[in-house]
Amino acid sequence: MNTVYLLLGSNLGNSREMFEEAIHMLRESVGHLSKRSSIYESLPWGFEHENNFINQALGISTELSPLEVLDRCLSIERKLGRTRTNSKTYQARVIDIDILLFNSESIEEENLIIPHEHLHNRRFALTPLNEIASEKIHPKFGNTIEQLLYSCSDNSKVSKL
Repeated sequence: MNTVYLLLGSNLGNSREMFEEAIHMLRESVGHLSKRSSIYESLPWGFEHENNFINQALGISTELSPLEVLDRCLSIERKLGRTRTNSKTYQARVIDIDILLFNSESIEEENLIIPHEHLHNRRFALTPLNEIASEKIHPKFGNTIEQLLYSCSDNSKVSKL
């Protein structure tokens, strides 16, 4: 059995309702939801927008491979109304599902990088992940999630809702 840690994000529409829909679909298509953080709010990261983001980390037990999890997450995003563009800029979104960690694996493929390549630089991702997996070791840096959070250079405010 594998353990995947995901981060849900949204800043458009009814974000909390979108999270519940996404979680329901993840349970049906990815695996057993074993951990769920509180919901946190933060300013958009990497761009400006009038709506703040909310984020929530999930721990899921799954028999799927990392690429299968990615495919299911992208499918759920599409079903919930997310449209992706070829733009490399950050944008507002109704739902975003990022794979943060998969077991203790390091994966670098064209369409999938695990651990998430920006995890250690994003307080909005580290804070909810720390709530459910503080002792988990980042496979590339060898630090716990808690250590990464305390040494994170991102000083953005992240508030528990």
